[in-house]
Amino acid sequence: MRWDAQALKPALADSAPGTGSASDGAPSDGAPGQPGGRSQSPATDALLPLIGLVRSVTTPEFAGVTFHEVTAKSVLNKVAAGSRMPFEWTINPYRGCSHACVYCFARKSHTYLDFDAGLDFDSQVVVKINAAEVLRRELAKPSWGRQHVALGTNTDPYQRAEGRYQLMPGIIGALADSGTPLSILTKGTLLARDIPLLKHAAAQVPVGVGISLAMTDERLSEAVEPGTPGPRARLKLISRLREAGLPCGVMAMPILPWLSDSDDALDSLFGSLAAAGATGVTAGALYLKPGTREWFMQWIAREHPQLAGKYRRLYGTGSYASPEYRAWLSGRIRYFKARHGFSGSQGFSHRDVNDEPGSSDPRDEEAQYPAGSIPEAGALPGGARSATNARQPTLF
Repeated sequence: MRWDAQALKPALADSAPGTGSASDGAPSDGAPGQPGGRSQSPATDALLPLIGLVRSVTTPEFAGVTFHEVTAKSVLNKVAAGSRMPFEWTINPYRGCSHACVYCFARKSHTYLDFDAGLDFDSQVVVKINAAEVLRRELAKPSWGRQHVALGTNTDPYQRAEGRYQLMPGIIGALADSGTPLSILTKGTLLARDIPLLKHAAAQVPVGVGISLAMTDERLSEAVEPGTPGPRARLKLISRLREAGLPCGVMAMPILPWLSDSDDALDSLFGSLAAAGATGVTAGALYLKPGTREWFMQWIAREHPQLAGKYRRLYGTGSYASPEYRAWLSGRIRYFKARHGFSGSQGFSHRDVNDEPGSSDPRDEEAQYPAGSIPEAGALPGGARSATNARQPTLF
């Protein structure tokens, strides 16, 4: 069937002219899934209208997912003052994500749009259909300082919808043409489509590429991140990026207590990443902020009831695993990184609290990005340095 024939709401001639971007927080071409036998249903009018809504669309090609096409007034998001993130600006062309990762920390951001943080996050995807055009206008302003812009910090820019909407080529081209350094973090193997474009961009501006991959167990991956390409597919993507001469850091997060933190699991993970050619790895434990916590705990209680009490004790009433667990995991991560040649590589999340007094704040851990995933501070093609990028923090 034609895509246009599937609209739930037709184009609105008198709709609002645009929508400003809500503040964003932080990842295919795999088929979306529904953990735990959840039912799917189209959006109801109670959830709409979104500001700037053009139409809402369903199609058998994306069973169970509704796309809400909106026009945006702005796509550049300023990172909140005081953030520990190594970038000041982000772009998220999509809100909501059909990857349906049960642990996704961005779930609560969907409530800002009057959707829920659970099933709606997985199945009600907002698409900024004019993202590339708006971005070009924003980048052309004399006030734009060409600071590094990060993509994939909240929802994945290469989720399945990107195969239909093809927003990323225009966004990458706009950033490169304006002289703006960029980075992409994704689980989506659809990124391979844009490797030639990224190589061209990397000849113009510093480019970082990051892949999110925290386990090699295909069955576990299918259970906790059912809409993503599996681990083998993402490992092949890492190799393709490296063969193309592009950097590729890996965010090995989240490590799931009692599910993916065994020595065998970590050995397999870091060994596979080394074999694929990853330029650096950041690893860290599951992070359960509000919105995510409730959804994940429901999943644990349903799929692994024997672990439900352990998770409640490990996380208490907060978002982070206990300091004792994080210290233990940091030691295992260091061991397996060293074993597979990542010793001394940039950007590892968990540090031993005894190594650097005062550095055990988990928020500092979150801000560590692996080598290759963030453009090198001040670097330009050919080894030149850029004054416009001088304030960007270096990785350590």
